[in-house]
Amino acid sequence: MRLIPILIAIVVSALIYAFVFERERLVALLPAPTPEATAPADESATAPNTEQSKVGVVAIHSKARVIDSAVILRGRTEANRLVELRAETSGLVISEPLRKGAFVAKGDLLCRLDPAARNATLAEARARLAEAKTRVPEAEARTLEARAQLEEAEINANAAENLERGGFASQTRVAATRAEVSSARAAVQSASSGLEAARAGIESARAAISAAESEIERLEITAPFEGVLETDTAEIGSLLQPGALCATVLQLDPITLVGFVSEMQVARVERGAMATARLASGLSAEGRVTFLSRAADNTTRTFRVEIEVPNPDLGLRDGETAEIMISAEGKTAHLLPQSALTLDDEGTLGVRLVDGDSRALFTPVTLLRDTPQGVWMTGLPESADVIVIGQEYVTDGVPVKPTYQELGQ
Repeated sequence: MRLIPILIAIVVSALIYAFVFERERLVALLPAPTPEATAPADESATAPNTEQSKVGVVAIHSKARVIDSAVILRGRTEANRLVELRAETSGLVISEPLRKGAFVAKGDLLCRLDPAARNATLAEARARLAEAKTRVPEAEARTLEARAQLEEAEINANAAENLERGGFASQTRVAATRAEVSSARAAVQSASSGLEAARAGIESARAAISAAESEIERLEITAPFEGVLETDTAEIGSLLQPGALCATVLQLDPITLVGFVSEMQVARVERGAMATARLASGLSAEGRVTFLSRAADNTTRTFRVEIEVPNPDLGLRDGETAEIMISAEGKTAHLLPQSALTLDDEGTLGVRLVDGDSRALFTPVTLLRDTPQGVWMTGLPESADVIVIGQEYVTDGVPVKPTYQELGQ
């Protein structure tokens, strides 16, 4: 039983020795092949198989479509109005406070201050007005009396002058009548001044009444518009000085989306353009552009854009981060999977196409928008066969054998 394995080992060793060390002698002992036998073999070995040399890739037929090329911005939400209501006069708060988050309508009372002596001041001003009004008729009567005396004095003076010319009156009498005229004129002037003073007293009393009424009106601080309280109103019993905060009111319907567009894209944004936004909270919003700044920010060199968005349920809050897409003029573009993108030797972003000779061809592209279905890009011809699998294994001019599939497979 042990003899057979030994013989097999000896035979195998002899064969290995012959093939490795005596190969040339073994080849010389073999008969030479005929030309007819070797020609087909040589031709089959040297003839290139063109089909096998092509690289297999997966491509899709793509046609350009017109899409709405949106301008995409990063921004935030802002309240349409935000007002800090502050006291214009001093006084103790005598109204019950409203809590933050409460809804208020235009004209709702937020803070009422103690009037203290202001009502008495108003009553005093009204009394002064009534008194001033009684002085006016008296001053007018004095003025009329003074003017009548002036007329009488002028008549007496004319008569005395005529008599003096005829020699029937002395110069002393003429001088006396002239003095009476001057005195009457002074009385008229004094009466007119008294009348003006009485009338000025009326205007002063009216101004005092207006000031007292305005002071009383300042005791009640009301909501200037419909909105939501962002802070509690002032607590009852607290002392408010001029400028002290009573409450902060927000108007969130409509709400404003604020973004900043770069210098390269500002020309594509127009007032009235539709815009949509996706907020960090997951909510979406839609509105129109209402404002586009004409001056760039000195630091960022960007332009402020404001979009008014209806917010009847107040679901959108002030200060939320948003991705804003503003509708702009449409462009012709291809929708391709993001995996089709590649780079050339210079680092240029593009895709590889299958040309008319079934060879790979690199074409640069410009990305417009990223969507869940793919990437919209420009720079390709109207119709193109785009390699989506295998584009990394071929270069320009390499023959390819494409297998076509539908987008989305």
